[in-house]
Amino acid sequence: MKLINLKISISCVVLALLLNALPVAAGKGLADPAKSSVIRMTPPAPAFDESKRLAELAGRRARVGQAIGDKGILILFSTEPRVYTNDVDYEYRQENNLYYLTSLKQKGATLVLTPSNAGLPAILFLPRRDPRAETWTGHMYSPEEASQISGVKEIWEAGEFEPFMLAFRNRQPYRPKPEKILLSSGSASSESSPTPGSLGFDKVLLAAGDNDGEIYLLLPGAGDSMEYRQEQRFASEWSKSASGYSIKNATPIFAEMRLRKSAFELAFLQHAIDITTEAHERAWVAAADAKWEYEVDAQVAYTFKLRNADHWGYPSIVGCGPNATTLHYEESQGRVKPGELLLMDVGAEYEHYSADVTRTFPVNGKFSPAQAEIYQIVYDAQEAAALASRPGSRISDVHRASQEVIKEGLWKLGLITDRNSEQYRIWFMHGTSHWLGMNVHDVGNYASKLEPGMVFTNEPGIYVRADALENLPKTAENEKFIEAIRPAFEKYKGIGVRIEDDLLITSNGVKWMTQALPRKMSEIEDFIARGRRESSR
Repeated sequence: MKLINLKISISCVVLALLLNALPVAAGKGLADPAKSSVIRMTPPAPAFDESKRLAELAGRRARVGQAIGDKGILILFSTEPRVYTNDVDYEYRQENNLYYLTSLKQKGATLVLTPSNAGLPAILFLPRRDPRAETWTGHMYSPEEASQISGVKEIWEAGEFEPFMLAFRNRQPYRPKPEKILLSSGSASSESSPTPGSLGFDKVLLAAGDNDGEIYLLLPGAGDSMEYRQEQRFASEWSKSASGYSIKNATPIFAEMRLRKSAFELAFLQHAIDITTEAHERAWVAAADAKWEYEVDAQVAYTFKLRNADHWGYPSIVGCGPNATTLHYEESQGRVKPGELLLMDVGAEYEHYSADVTRTFPVNGKFSPAQAEIYQIVYDAQEAAALASRPGSRISDVHRASQEVIKEGLWKLGLITDRNSEQYRIWFMHGTSHWLGMNVHDVGNYASKLEPGMVFTNEPGIYVRADALENLPKTAENEKFIEAIRPAFEKYKGIGVRIEDDLLITSNGVKWMTQALPRKMSEIEDFIARGRRESSR
């Protein structure tokens, strides 16, 4: 009886604490964004004709094959599972370039492209389905499913990869035993003859005989790679023996291809942006009654899951007041206070394509005069960046246009004393743009001239951090600078504003892929007023 009473007592205490923790506004809880008709609901996900989708994948593999040439082969490993803790893995996400060529999401798969082999231009090494494993971790691709998804017609058991590569090392053609071939188009010979050329690998093998063969792997950057360690291990082991092949880096090939998005890619990216737009708008409405940043962040996570996004493209940034002046603030543990600005930098990922969208809005729905002054400079910088975004320009031109507006605005506010110096970097310390696609900071050469199909962000910002002046080197020049800008600093201290949109270069200029999300101050204030009014009914 005492045990029962104790449980009741504890339950009552917990219930009381939970009730006290709930936000209350005019006797209600959080505003319900679902009641607001002004929120732009995400359109249906893009759907494609299967034959056109498979032709797109085949075209990508063919272009990669052309870049590799007849002397080489390409090996793409699937992502290795990442341990979260002990025996629990992070949610699995396929390696971008393997997905780019196959649309396959399963771990343990390896793709080999042999462009010189007309009969076997691509071989997929796939784990055989295992009912015991499926009982624990879910469905595995059958060979027919993998082929239907990827368009690859030749599928061998995963265990055949090692003997296949050993044969290449020994400059011999290789064909598995029939029971190890999971699926075959039948266009290649099934013989196991060691005669060069009998299986279509003669060009690569003959090149290797002249020490001119090539093995392409993803080997980005220098030093130890967190993402491509198995590629580095493979390259290291292969290089230990004189096999007639040199190791080549395939990363530049994919970086060049992925820089220009196809209509298929743009459709996926637009859908990710549409999901992100709805998430932003739901959060703006809910913020009226939120007490903590995590309550606003929860609207984002809810919308991503509701609209079947794969995940976020990066951890969401939801920072109120001074927290908005930290560029990658991810904690969402601060208070949401009326009278302060709330910066939200969030992006859904859909079919491996990530949005990246930032808005800064007033918690109470109205920008103060000081907030408006900062916001307008950032807005004008965005406009200047967009005008500089056209075919033939470079990302550096886009940044320069934005930067000049920021410098002029900061000078007029009194936050810098010299427009021609680096003083502006105290308040605007990052670039205006980065490539966007399968990574939120996607691959691509920033020296490239802008061309139709390229997508990048437009994200100037001003961050008046409360400790910014304290962290300047103690010099006479800086003391003079601090004294001169102190009045302006005290006026704008704690204000952080970033506006970020996703731009697509077209044949005659630029398209704002994020144009549906309010951006002007008047539009934001009007949306918040209408959205919150409707949600409270």
